[in-house]
Amino acid sequence: MSKPVKSTITSDMEGRIETFNQGAEEIFGYSANEVIGKKRVSLFSPGLTVLEHVPTWLKTAREEGEYTGRTVFVRKDGSRFAADIRITPTWRDGEQIGYCGVTTPLPDVPVEEAAQTISPVTRVFAGMVVTRAPFLTATIIPILVGAAWVAATGAVTPFPWLLFALTMLGGIALHIAANTFNDYFDWQSGTDPLNNDYFLPLSGGSRSIELGLISEQGLLRLALAVSGIATAIGIVLLTLRGWPIIVFGLIGLAFAYFYTAPPVRLAARKGLGELVTGLSFGPLMVAGTVYTLSGSLTLADAFLGLPIGLLITAVLWINEFPDLLADKATGKINAVVVLGKSTARWGYLLIVAGAFGLIVAGVATGLLPLGTLLMLAALPVGTYTTWYLFKHYQDRELVRANQLTIALHVVAGVLLTVGLLISDQLISLI
Repeated sequence: MSKPVKSTITSDMEGRIETFNQGAEEIFGYSANEVIGKKRVSLFSPGLTVLEHVPTWLKTAREEGEYTGRTVFVRKDGSRFAADIRITPTWRDGEQIGYCGVTTPLPDVPVEEAAQTISPVTRVFAGMVVTRAPFLTATIIPILVGAAWVAATGAVTPFPWLLFALTMLGGIALHIAANTFNDYFDWQSGTDPLNNDYFLPLSGGSRSIELGLISEQGLLRLALAVSGIATAIGIVLLTLRGWPIIVFGLIGLAFAYFYTAPPVRLAARKGLGELVTGLSFGPLMVAGTVYTLSGSLTLADAFLGLPIGLLITAVLWINEFPDLLADKATGKINAVVVLGKSTARWGYLLIVAGAFGLIVAGVATGLLPLGTLLMLAALPVGTYTTWYLFKHYQDRELVRANQLTIALHVVAGVLLTVGLLISDQLISLI
């Protein structure tokens, strides 16, 4: 009896494939040249299994020396098969450098029998991955800021809660459309397939197509569907607030679609994508919220959105660092690609400093109320994150700065919202 063919694959700590033996080629259908240094081992498992079980397997292997179990894998042609898996950590000079996985196919075991149980929580989480829901704070924060500004100035009484709810739902739908269009066109252009240096879930897109959570056409249909929802809400707001709503809506929808869609592809236009992102999630969204809730608009409304717009630009900016090589190779020439990582650090510093500087300037010129200075309480987070970026911009520790930049946007936005609401009380105390 001949020995069963076994697959032996090794990867680094990020899951990027380093070795791929002949057995792996026979079992999975890929050549070594197709995957070594180009793909991650998550390619071979169903996406839901990756989300729920693989982190636990790796933790067990790391802490106990090995993990053994039975699961289902995916071949290049999309077919699935049952197999036993043994995962062990790999070491060099006493430091773990990756993992080794040995796969033994079980042709007599039905796929259904070997499949891992997937919890309802993971299925919900998969939906969050596809829509990139954690990044929806980029929309939620400026809408909250705009609403707080309306409430603080007493521009309309009583506060229009129905309009606020519709604005929030419409903004979220438009943002999901932007995320899904972005992932679809980045996949089509080859940017995401080429990129194996991303930080999940912070950079490199959602990877939902790569993980098999949704098909290319399914992602496009989702993007069109949520665009339709945003449009329907826009029509309702149009009937309640008048034609200027169309301007905000059409600009937002155009930016959402053409950020990565050809032929415009704003994200590849040497900094235009960053500018559009800052304007969309800053002045446009804050001013649009103010107009929707109050029916009026002033220069201060747009100015108020600039600091928040700059901070979401900082999130995009720093997330472009790990994607630089893939972006450059596929013609996605964003600002970080143009500048290079070393120089782009200074761009990040200017963006963050500009956000806080505008708050000070706004109060000094009387455009913004005194309470908005509360946002300065987030300055230590911005300072530390900038220092961390300067130190780790070329290594994987950068992910900490990516996470902190998102936190900076949220914390600063919440502080700004609270500051607007309590500004009158602060003035009375002074």
